[in-house]
Amino acid sequence: MPERIDFPALIAGHTIVIEMINSGDAGLPVLTQLLRVAQPALGAAGMAFAEFGPTGGRVIAATGAAEWTLGRPLPADDPDTVCLLSGPRTRQARVDHLNGNLAGELAGSGLRRMVVSRAEIGGHTVGSLHAFYPADDEPSAEQHGVVAYLAACVGHMYGDQSGLPVHGDGPVVAALADGLAVVDRDGHVRLWNPAAAHVTGRAAEQALSRPLPFPLPPSGQVRDHRLPDGRWLRITSGDLPGPGTLRVVTFRDITDQQRRDHDRELFVAVTSHELRTPVTVIKGYADTLTDHWESLTETDRRQAARVIGQRANELARLVDRLLSSAAEAGPGDDPPTPFDLGEALRSAVVDLPAELRRRLVLRLPADLPKALGHRPSLATVLTELATNAGKYSAPDSAIEITAAVDGQLVAFRVSDRGIGIRPEHVERAFDRFWQGESGDRRGYPGAGLGLYLVRRIVEQQNGWVSLRPRTGGGTVAEVRLPRG
Repeated sequence: MPERIDFPALIAGHTIVIEMINSGDAGLPVLTQLLRVAQPALGAAGMAFAEFGPTGGRVIAATGAAEWTLGRPLPADDPDTVCLLSGPRTRQARVDHLNGNLAGELAGSGLRRMVVSRAEIGGHTVGSLHAFYPADDEPSAEQHGVVAYLAACVGHMYGDQSGLPVHGDGPVVAALADGLAVVDRDGHVRLWNPAAAHVTGRAAEQALSRPLPFPLPPSGQVRDHRLPDGRWLRITSGDLPGPGTLRVVTFRDITDQQRRDHDRELFVAVTSHELRTPVTVIKGYADTLTDHWESLTETDRRQAARVIGQRANELARLVDRLLSSAAEAGPGDDPPTPFDLGEALRSAVVDLPAELRRRLVLRLPADLPKALGHRPSLATVLTELATNAGKYSAPDSAIEITAAVDGQLVAFRVSDRGIGIRPEHVERAFDRFWQGESGDRRGYPGAGLGLYLVRRIVEQQNGWVSLRPRTGGGTVAEVRLPRG
């Protein structure tokens, strides 16, 4: 018999979600809490939400038996993605009726059925909500209805644009047209289209007959304006022909463009600093050896040579990351092959800096199955993840590397006890040039390329990578690859 819905638990949990929103929480934390509340109430084994954009989707929140899907990409041309984005808005599906790799992965985790409902804004899909079940019993109409309701709630969150979409070029930007207003000679609004309400968050009844909620540029000019909530608008205006002094105003949200411009400027500044530091140290020690060789002890000479070597390695690694980023480097056209994941991880550890190796704790099972991918690139992946863990944790704290098999996937994790990652940053951390902090008070070096390259490399091997806060403090980075 189908599971009955625990409506009291659902209402109580939904109340907690509303309280989170009222307290100022937004985006991924609220979305994840919504899934945690809904899963037991729906009798589901796991839940997941995939965000979709013009080029495909990605699982950005997952719970229970579906938590392993977190971070998994859903390419636009994948048969499973096409299936999810077509047909009725809410429906159930047998996993074995899917045609792509996802079907085997779900079945390998014991998930046989799902109820899926698309989250939409104005007919544009922003994501899909999934409730997974292990049994062959068909989910009830009540379960369908609740999943559809929750998907509509998520769609509303996207419409508010409070922390969602996670990815800057998400579907909401494409779904909404430019805001348009008509103002009279006194600057009061006479017309306010639906897109204007979406862009500003101000309904027509709040805008009509009132002044514009942002400065009006002179006719024919363009002005960028920052709203009190931190978002940016690009505003243009022009005089309407005919009698009277009406003016038409168009505006759009350019927050993502502003962020990208800021990221590029930050990248140039940070990279200049990161390059200058090792070069300065290398030059200083080299000049010392040249000018004072005879007066230096053998110990001093060896120490200077050691520092020059360490800084040269840092410089080479930074340059390699810059070149790899510019070339969108990864495994390239090399076909994936089975390789011993445990042995590859142990070999990669040997090449890490000595101060980092001393902190590593490896827990790799002897019977770990082979992974399918590109073995040489694994060294780059582990180096970036381990270096990241070391950078954001105390110098004497351990960094754990573990591995396990999960259905048709094999995974390894790099876990630290550092400062941790905020839930709303677990996806942004993979953006190119993104920094968790900026300005002169940045406490951690880096050009914001490491995690970006890791995701590129792993996904070119049909795997995926995700970050999550670690229980008790710290961060867990997890890489999943197909089994060989």
